[in-house]
Amino acid sequence: MSDNPLKQYFRRPSLFLRLPSEAKGYPPGSINLPDNGELPIYPMTAIDEITARTPDALFNGVAVAELIKSCVPNIIDPWSVLQTDLDALLLAIKIASNGSTMEIESKCQNTDCGEISNYDINLSGLLSGYQPGNYETLLPIGELQIKFKSLTYKKVNEASNNQFEVQRALNLIQSMPEGKERDDRSGDLIKGMNDLAMNLIVDMIEFIKADGSVVMDRDFIKEYLSNCDIKTYEKIREASINLKKTTETKPLEFKCIHCEHEYEQPFNINVSDFFG
Repeated sequence: MSDNPLKQYFRRPSLFLRLPSEAKGYPPGSINLPDNGELPIYPMTAIDEITARTPDALFNGVAVAELIKSCVPNIIDPWSVLQTDLDALLLAIKIASNGSTMEIESKCQNTDCGEISNYDINLSGLLSGYQPGNYETLLPIGELQIKFKSLTYKKVNEASNNQFEVQRALNLIQSMPEGKERDDRSGDLIKGMNDLAMNLIVDMIEFIKADGSVVMDRDFIKEYLSNCDIKTYEKIREASINLKKTTETKPLEFKCIHCEHEYEQPFNINVSDFFG
């Protein structure tokens, strides 16, 4: 392929992105960061678009991983992409492929109006607004100090798939007749849901400082969360949730063109809708 006379006509980077995380927290060898800290972003190919529309690839997360691998080749392992950077990367790929303006449909939240209109969104403006999240500040819990970290795309995808399986199991239980079997399966499902929620918090903890030592062992951290009092657990859970929220895409602000009512609407980067 290096001798292909058409190589000069291959796609080229359309923009350059500085990751919100500044690539801090990535495993060695997972990303090739240029000296200026900016990753080249390439537009999608026809194969990328097909992949983004493939149901199985969307469900198991491969579509997003392949999209990042194709359009951001400096990211060697797309599964290691931090949640902090994920939306920014997908938004940058969208801009590189389709331009910085996107039309979106929105329904006025004024109950006396409710009109549905189309609005142009400045994607470049959204991209510049991403924040890395303050993961360096330790959370004091009595004599302990907790250091959080951003989840990887692999962990985010696993959590999403697990939630889907839980929801499917819930639907099956609801269709079962009342009785011991239904009660037993409901109890197991509740335990499973609690375990999933705790695992997600454990995965967001990098280490816990205790008595001059640094505890990084995942099993030890999970055992601590399983045995601390409810107030402590809720404080840790709330801190992890709030930290995650600071890195998420902010809601869009609209002013209805019919009644001039101002309202906000969540902006979710769903790959099948966003790139399909």
